[in-house]
Amino acid sequence: MTIPPTPMDTVTLERRIAALPETVFGFLTDREQWLSWMGADGSFSFEPGGSYRTRVTGQNIASGRFISVDPHRRIVFSWGWDSGPLPVPPGSSTIEITLAPTPDGTLLRLIHSGLPSSEACEAHAESWQHYVDRLATRAEGGDPGPDAWLRDEPESDRNPSEG
Repeated sequence: MTIPPTPMDTVTLERRIAALPETVFGFLTDREQWLSWMGADGSFSFEPGGSYRTRVTGQNIASGRFISVDPHRRIVFSWGWDSGPLPVPPGSSTIEITLAPTPDGTLLRLIHSGLPSSEACEAHAESWQHYVDRLATRAEGGDPGPDAWLRDEPESDRNPSEG
């Protein structure tokens, strides 16, 4: 399969997942399942026009709105950071995730468009690779373990027994 060239403001990622599209879709539209692969906490309204706000790592909080929710096939939502190191305001970029059935599971394709700079593209490409890997592990029935990127959690949010 040939992938068209990616515009300079866009990150494109494909990943084969050994799970049915219905299974993968659940990890994109259920709060507890979502937080099992990305984020420490958050609120989500998984419907067109519904909003979300989630603490992805440390003090990095992402928010936006769901634009389209097509069960087991596609989800589109706006994305941006309420707080964090990158100047991507909430709702200023768009993420489209499509799920196509394959003989061995699902082909997930993520397109994150509307990013403001090559630095933002590079950072989001690295982040999406990290999180799609975690999503694949969860959807395939595995446990990716604690997210190492959450080590930036504020001291007040840590369990006292963790030091």
